[in-house]
Amino acid sequence: MDRFLEAAIEEAKKGLAEGGIPIGSVLVIDGEIVGRGHNRRVQQGSATLHAEIDCIESAGRIKAADYRRATLYSTLSPCDMCSGAVLLYGIGNVVAGENRTFQGPEDYLRSRGVQLTVVDDRRCVAMMQQFIENAPELWNEDIGE
Repeated sequence: MDRFLEAAIEEAKKGLAEGGIPIGSVLVIDGEIVGRGHNRRVQQGSATLHAEIDCIESAGRIKAADYRRATLYSTLSPCDMCSGAVLLYGIGNVVAGENRTFQGPEDYLRSRGVQLTVVDDRRCVAMMQQFIENAPELWNEDIGE
């Protein structure tokens, strides 16, 4: 098992335990986690605090050259907003735990040169399926529906 995806899953579990949406993310540079985050829209009353945004924010200011060497791990395929942050900061690699329950603009990321890998982790799928079944209104709010 990939230890970085494992760390993202732990972040997702934290979000769920806090009453939020179970999506987690870590930012890795040169084999080290430099940022961690989970979806905290509910907890913070935020419109934009998705896991990837929380993760990038927790990493603090990073030089462009460092972002280009980074890999962003997320338990779920990144949405339009989070994909935009990947492109804005030049993050060249994204690893998504799954894209069955939600698929962001993956083809667009790839067309812009991002190496995107979807690992189809059954734990990520099960966590999101259960959450969507239990809290469909909250999920729809998170994805703008």
